[in-house]
Amino acid sequence: MALTLQVIYPISDDTHFDYDYYLGTHMPLVGEHMGAHIDSTLVTKGLAGGPDAPPQTYAIASMVFADKSALDAAMAAAGPVVADIKNFTNTTPQMLVGEVIA
Repeated sequence: MALTLQVIYPISDDTHFDYDYYLGTHMPLVGEHMGAHIDSTLVTKGLAGGPDAPPQTYAIASMVFADKSALDAAMAAAGPVVADIKNFTNTTPQMLVGEVIA
């Protein structure tokens, strides 16, 4: 059963997010340390929270894994990736692990 890991970067007062660093440095770190276990990755930049509403998230990174073993292996290798978060944002990321159902 395929699983996903979504990392959600919420917007709140006094937070920032450096998209250039995120795309140019952080996501390559994800590839270097976790990539062997990831089937696919999609990064979405928040533009709106609905019609005429500002976005509630800076970005969402969605990673798809073949199974729990692949997800577990990626998470075991994620230390340098997690440590790098402070270099591009001061928001607290939220994580969602889910089962792919469609």
